[in-house]
Order: sequence, then structure tokens, then C-alpha cells
Amino acid sequence: MSGLSSKIVSVRIGPDPAPRLDKALTRDVPEDASLSRSRLARLIADGMVRVNGAVVTDAKAKLAEDDLVEVTVEEAADVATMPEDISLEILHEDDDLIVINKPVGMVVHPAPGTPSGTLVNALLHHFGGNLSGVGGEKRPGIVHRIDKDTSGLLVVAKSDRAHHGLAAQFEKHTVDRHYLALCHGEPDASDPRLRGVRGTSFEMGGILKITTQLARHKTDRQRQAVLFSGGRHAVTRARVEEGFGAVALINCWLETGRTHQIRVHLAHAGHALIGDQTYGGRRKVAPKVMGEALAAELNNFPRQALHAATLGFVHPVSGEHLSFEAPLPEDMATLLEKLRETAR
Repeated sequence: MSGLSSKIVSVRIGPDPAPRLDKALTRDVPEDASLSRSRLARLIADGMVRVNGAVVTDAKAKLAEDDLVEVTVEEAADVATMPEDISLEILHEDDDLIVINKPVGMVVHPAPGTPSGTLVNALLHHFGGNLSGVGGEKRPGIVHRIDKDTSGLLVVAKSDRAHHGLAAQFEKHTVDRHYLALCHGEPDASDPRLRGVRGTSFEMGGILKITTQLARHKTDRQRQAVLFSGGRHAVTRARVEEGFGAVALINCWLETGRTHQIRVHLAHAGHALIGDQTYGGRRKVAPKVMGEALAAELNNFPRQALHAATLGFVHPVSGEHLSFEAPLPEDMATLLEKLRETAR
């Protein structure tokens, strides 16, 4: 046991418990304890769980009705990540969560290659230590991410209870997320080529649906690859908002949330995002279609033209439904306006 203060959460197991300790606790632990299954699994492995007085470290251990389980939960500890005074665009904040409009170029979470300058560094400074703790540490609870060069909306938990509730909504795919993107070409239900692409179909209203499995690429670990067996199930929908022939503004929404999902799915369908060097290959807009100047801007756009524009969810503590919108960032908005001018 460390020197941190702790509390004990007592749980009396109800009828017909799940066949393993971690699942049974997930069901029966009091909701106000805000202990997710992953957090409980860590506590079990760390020897912080007693069943009828005996320490149990096997998450697969069986329980019986009326067993007494005591979970020792330590006070949240400070994390090693350093706070940094980085400006943030905050759309909403309360005691349990914060909603941010992330700028282009900001990494969400520190990693070996990016230990600083991240959203987490900025949030730690913004909160100034005023965190109740997530997962046993005084850190922001990252429940979803967007790529470094994708802009837009993110919700981050400030407390364990919010982290637990938000994570459950993302797991159940009940969070409303819409992205605006500029892609090559116009996805069209009448396009015979597109109808021949495995995993693509069209729904009412001209909505393109892409259903595949996704997994890490076998030779390039920084990329995702489309599969039809193995991997993780992924569903993306997209609708053309404005078409310009060689380019379209599309509205994309996710039934699942996998790494690079929109980018890899649209590329699979033959409509890679403008500026996407990872999945767009060497695809270029022809100058004779858009004119020399605009074609050059499209072909040299320095990032994937993708923006997390809307975010809606149920507040995990108050139960209120919250919805947010973030306008296109300047680079995408400028490019879109030039496309509109060309089309006039």
C-alpha cells in the first residue's frame, strides 16, 4: 500500500452474478463509486480487492450470491505529465467535463514522440490541479480522440463518474458525432464504379454507407487497413452537402469509432480526403477541371481536410442532453469559399 489515503467500497453480490469477478463487480458496484470495468480490473490485479476477507487478484474468479467484496480505492495521485500554458477554445465546462474545439496540429495525448504541447498538457494547466481524478490519477479522462491534423470537438472527463458515463455512451455508440470533410469526387448512388466497391451501399437520401473490418496495416503500423474478416467492425455514413465535380463537401457520421475510420473508409470507396497523404496516395485534382490556382491549392493542402463539426451526448451526471457545433477552421473555410466561387 502506498502512502496515499484511500477509501473502501463494499459490495454485496446480488443474485445470478456474472461468471467472473470483474464483470460481477461492474454490475453490482454502486454507481456513485464511478468504477469502470477497466479500473476494477486494475484494482483486482493490484491486490486491492478482497472477497469475504481474502485478497483475490484473478479477474476471472467466480463469485456467489451474497459474497462480500471490499475494494480499496486510493486517492487520486498526481501524474508525471507537465502542465503547459497553451491556449484552448473552450465551448463548455463544469465540475465533471469540458468540451474543447481542438486546433489543427495539436496531439491529444502525450506519447514518446510528442511528450509536450498536447491537449492533456494544456488541460492540466487549465485545471490547475482541480481534478477529482480519473482512473486513480489526477488527469483528464480522454474518452475519444481525433488525429493531430484533424480539427474540432472533443469532450474530456474531469471526474471518474463522468469518465465512466461518457465511456459507456461511446461504447454503446449513442454519442452523436458529425464530421465535415472535403473529398476527391462526389459519392453518387448512380456511379457504377462505387456500387462495385465491396462494403459500400447507399441508403435513402443518397447516404453512402461503408461497412468493413479495420485493423493495423501488416507492413505500415501507422496505417489502418480495410479487411472483411478479422479486425474490428466499422461503419461510416456520408452524405454530399455540396458538390463541385472533382471535389465535394461531405457530412460524415460514425456508427463506430475506429482509428482513422473516416479517412480509410473514404479512401476505400475511392473518395479519399483532400490533403490526406497517408490514404490519398498520389491522387490529384486536374488543373483543367478546377483551374491552375485552385487545383494547386487543393493538391498542396497540408493536412487531411477533416473537421469534427458537431458533438452531442447526455451529460453523465446531470442527465441533460448537450449538443455543440464548431465552425470550419480557417484553412478549410477558405478552400470551400474558393470552390463556391468557382462554381458560381
